[in-house]
Amino acid sequence: MGNRERKEETWQRMLTSASRSFRSRGYAGIGVDGIAKNAGVTSGAFYAHFGSKDGAFSAALNLGLDEVIAAIPKFQRDNGSDWVQAFAHYYFGKAHRDDLACGCAMTTLSPEVARSGPETQAAYEVKMTKIADLIADGLAGDSSDDRHARAWAMLGILVGGLTIARAVESPKLAEQIAASVRRAAAKTAGDGRRVP
Repeated sequence: MGNRERKEETWQRMLTSASRSFRSRGYAGIGVDGIAKNAGVTSGAFYAHFGSKDGAFSAALNLGLDEVIAAIPKFQRDNGSDWVQAFAHYYFGKAHRDDLACGCAMTTLSPEVARSGPETQAAYEVKMTKIADLIADGLAGDSSDDRHARAWAMLGILVGGLTIARAVESPKLAEQIAASVRRAAAKTAGDGRRVP
């Protein structure tokens, strides 16, 4: 393995570590040393790659939102007009609900972005707008404004609902919340349309 490949592998390990750490512990819950240790690198290597903890957070945020941007068209292609229900079912499935470290960055990182600076918020806005556009493109209806309004409402229901389902102590209540919010998200979004 050449120097370039090793550098890329190290970058990927650190990005994965940062992403999992920020999603599971929050920005304040993990430090540079912890992220570096989890990646098997020194803090110096961390700073050489990311420049700062904020740089690592931005990279982790971009990675997480890009995962959603890639997933939505796949759900649309694989499930046709039933993609909204399939996505909501996945989103509130126990495996996704219980896995903070690998779960959706929209849910785990949005509160962190709300406490961040304007540069991070602007980057987040661009990615979230892309996500809403992808959802709106997959909804039935002639009015673009209406489809976008339903897309934002669906996102709000999914992100807020998953946050609440994850926060309660009772597994039974978490299941009730998940089932209720899954139905509400699908009803709010309405029918999907066939995606070629």
